[in-house]
Amino acid sequence: MLNFLIKKFIPRQTEVRDSAVRRAYGVLCGAYGIFLNLLLFAGKYAAGLLSGSVAVTVDAFNNLSDAASSVITLLGFTLAGKKPDPGHPYGHGRLEYLAGLGLSVLIIVMGVELGRGSIGKILRPQPLSVGWLPAAILAASIAVKLYMASYNRRIGRTLGSAAIAAAGADSLSDAVSTAVVLCSMGVFRLFGLNIDGWAGLAVACFIVYTGVTAARDTLSPLLGQAPDPELVQGIEDTVRSHPEVLGIHDLLVHDYGPGRRMVSLHAEVDGRGELFALHDAIDSAETEIQERFGCSATIHMDPILPDGETAQRRLETEELLRQTGCTGLHDFRLVPGPTHSKLIFDASFPAADPRSDRELAALIRQTVSEAWPDCGAVVRIDRDYTT
Repeated sequence: MLNFLIKKFIPRQTEVRDSAVRRAYGVLCGAYGIFLNLLLFAGKYAAGLLSGSVAVTVDAFNNLSDAASSVITLLGFTLAGKKPDPGHPYGHGRLEYLAGLGLSVLIIVMGVELGRGSIGKILRPQPLSVGWLPAAILAASIAVKLYMASYNRRIGRTLGSAAIAAAGADSLSDAVSTAVVLCSMGVFRLFGLNIDGWAGLAVACFIVYTGVTAARDTLSPLLGQAPDPELVQGIEDTVRSHPEVLGIHDLLVHDYGPGRRMVSLHAEVDGRGELFALHDAIDSAETEIQERFGCSATIHMDPILPDGETAQRRLETEELLRQTGCTGLHDFRLVPGPTHSKLIFDASFPAADPRSDRELAALIRQTVSEAWPDCGAVVRIDRDYTT
């Protein structure tokens, strides 16, 4: 059914980097989710009334919260697809992340409230009336939720959308929680043991856990998470494919929402090369990054001398400093003096290295002076957040 709707309402469904196409997917998934969740709420609420089960009623209101979550997803994608304006030159793409966060908070609040109701049923149990109709409604609900989890996860992966992926995870948790409720009804029918309140509490706890997990996943891009290693490697490979580029450093990826990423990096080129030819190569690399990854790219040219005394000393210094954990050098200069020479450079270290920048700089200066007594190091530490 959803594939039919996609073909009917999203004519360019394969162009997922286009903001209009992303918006169409989000609106369609949101509207479809509202319809299915309202249908499930009505069925489960009726089953709860028929059986007198608080766990079934809890599960029904969970689906009602899911319908509200689908509204948030729909609004989030609609607003995120707005074009850049003077007040927001990088667009409104992060509203999609905010929609996912709002959805997560709503899930947590609903789980807490339903947990409180379930505790009341544990303290004051009420008789159940278990029949085949409520059980059949719950079984059908499980099948629908598994279907919703499947298409949300598939579309979430296709779009790289945290909001839709969160909706998929929520649907899967709903299927599990409904299965728990169905099992509690079976236990009562077979053994006469009323665990309805405990089942409701278990469902509520599972809902809260799902909300916390989804909130963590949507907060990461808002706070500025590290870029995808595959994206970083792809950008590096694209730039290095140009023979004029001799090295890359200071690669940064700025995420302003899905489809709105900005890339900046420094590319080392032969300082003796023809300026216009080098600039043309850099322009070509920027265009290729835009076409392949949908990222606006800015590349700064760093002129270096790839041979001679400076180049040789850089290679020797890189080899020497590997023992300190250094992953690379850039902006390397050799300044000779009458009694000693200065090596001026930036040294890269993994962001996870626990040593402070001051400790690393002191270690490098000591390592250089011990290896070459006639040299001193003037070093600045760079943290590499792409590794």
